Amino acid sequence: MTDSDRGVYEGGVPDNRAGTAAQAGFTPAVDDRIRLRFAADLLNLPVVRSVAGTVAALQDHDIDAISDFKLAVDEVCSTLITRAVPGSELECSFVRDGDLVCFEAVATTAAEVVVDTSSFGWRVLTTLTDRVDSWAGPGPDGQPTLHIYIARGRTGGTA
Repeated sequence: MTDSDRGVYEGGVPDNRAGTAAQAGFTPAVDDRIRLRFAADLLNLPVVRSVAGTVAALQDHDIDAISDFKLAVDEVCSTLITRAVPGSELECSFVRDGDLVCFEAVATTAAEVVVDTSSFGWRVLTTLTDRVDSWAGPGPDGQPTLHIYIARGRTGGTA
């Protein structure tokens, strides 16, 4: 199976142009993901923010890029947690791809929902990151899920 068969391009970034990202998920060419799974509760945000900062720092991002990435990860998780089924989990993946640090999170929702791309939160994400995308679809168990993907380079606008 090639990267294009899995809906992946440019070093593992989901290719939503082919409509396969929901099926392919977050599939880098080499699986060096850092994965977190925790209760979809806003009280858990400090943990994922801390990991985000560490991953970006290990990728040699400057302090501004690290701060932007942490804020973006916080916004992604907050958005998903507020839409998640009570008592469900939030699943997150971090991966480094060249100069990019990438993050995807997914939550189970009560019904298929989409992110409002005209909202303030979406505007924040597009300002703080180089790439942002979201999609909804059934999860492995058939339940509706909402995914959000972001990527941030060492300096803004590099991706």
